[in-house]
Amino acid sequence: MWKTVARFWPRVFSMTSPGKISPEELESVVSRGVSEIISKQEFIRLLQSGRQLRLKMGFDPSRPDIHLGHVVGLRKLRQLQELGHQVVLIVGDWAAQIGDPSGQSATRTMLSHEQVLENAQSYLRQFFKVVDQARAQVIYQSEWFGKFDLAKVIELTGRFTVAQFLQRADFAQRFAEQKPIAITELLYPLLQAYDSVAIESDVEFGGTDQMFNLLVGRELQGMMGQAPQQCFMMPILVGTDGVQKMSKSLDNYVAVDESPVDMYGKLMSVSDDQILSYFEYLTDVPMVELGEIAKDLASGVLNPIEPKKRLSWDVTRQFHDVHAADMAQAHFERVVQGGDVPTDAPEISVSELKAKGVAVGNSVRVDDLILAAGLAPSKAQVKRLLAQGAVERMSQGGGPVPITGSEAGYMLKPGDMLKVGKRRFVRVTDS
Repeated sequence: MWKTVARFWPRVFSMTSPGKISPEELESVVSRGVSEIISKQEFIRLLQSGRQLRLKMGFDPSRPDIHLGHVVGLRKLRQLQELGHQVVLIVGDWAAQIGDPSGQSATRTMLSHEQVLENAQSYLRQFFKVVDQARAQVIYQSEWFGKFDLAKVIELTGRFTVAQFLQRADFAQRFAEQKPIAITELLYPLLQAYDSVAIESDVEFGGTDQMFNLLVGRELQGMMGQAPQQCFMMPILVGTDGVQKMSKSLDNYVAVDESPVDMYGKLMSVSDDQILSYFEYLTDVPMVELGEIAKDLASGVLNPIEPKKRLSWDVTRQFHDVHAADMAQAHFERVVQGGDVPTDAPEISVSELKAKGVAVGNSVRVDDLILAAGLAPSKAQVKRLLAQGAVERMSQGGGPVPITGSEAGYMLKPGDMLKVGKRRFVRVTDS
């Protein structure tokens, strides 16, 4: 029964077959932007075999956006595509309804299938900004799980024990703290693992926080008579705060869909000690050159702002173009470094504010304007910005005046401008 179920998808070969991989290419694949490969030697053997490999990456479209933390793995997929290998992208339209429990301290809210599919379309559009769509296969998980009956579920779950899954650090911690662990969450690694069986994955890619799930897939393939996949784990990208992993919920992220100005500006806020890792994971600057930059930074010969500008320009250029990157850099130098107020600052009219239900007569509160203009994603973030002293108002003919948390209700009028952070502005107009 299982062999029939497992062979949904025949191997699809791209027009470019892998050729002989050079020592330099091999070294770059297995070392740059890599945390661990299980098994590294077997992976190298496969690369040198000349066979086109099926490179699996699954995504859980519980959120519709991609940030640079995801791009670390996507760049590795693109690198291997260029060497002639086949990317197979699994859309976890079933698993996403559960939500990946990796790194979670509590059970996540389940999403509807409609929400998942909507998120998936947004995700795919961003995914193919990095990965070559022409050399990728997109498969929805429901293609096989939609045909599962209870007997198949029981057989699949019977291959592993609860004790094995409680060895996961996040599950173990929650169990020790007597926090709920839903049965559906225990199923998540199994669903991800069976994806590897269904497509006969040769290599699966994920962050270091995905190691358990990837290893379950490797073990399940062996149980079901397939060659166990290699597990390729990328490092976790530290966010712009320089402390925690990049995450939208922590507001330390750079989204793939950022405007050029915002992308460049956010990258310029990366902490100095993360410059080199960002270069390694997100650019093609040679490692030898990065070594020289590291020496110059350590000796004080090089001001960190210079390589940071190069990094910001390079990444912005990747997701936009050279002209956009140049304009973003010029904007940063003029507005942030030079202290100028941009003449092309975004505007929002009183009528627009009235339509949003936040205008009071001909005026608007500071906190309401920040939200209405999209300068912060939530009321909680607005409070944080005000508490940090990151908000300033500028009246016509006057200089910047800091806005504190207690002044969140200050009323702005047409002609007033609000500055949030170092580079975000909005002007209130009367029409």
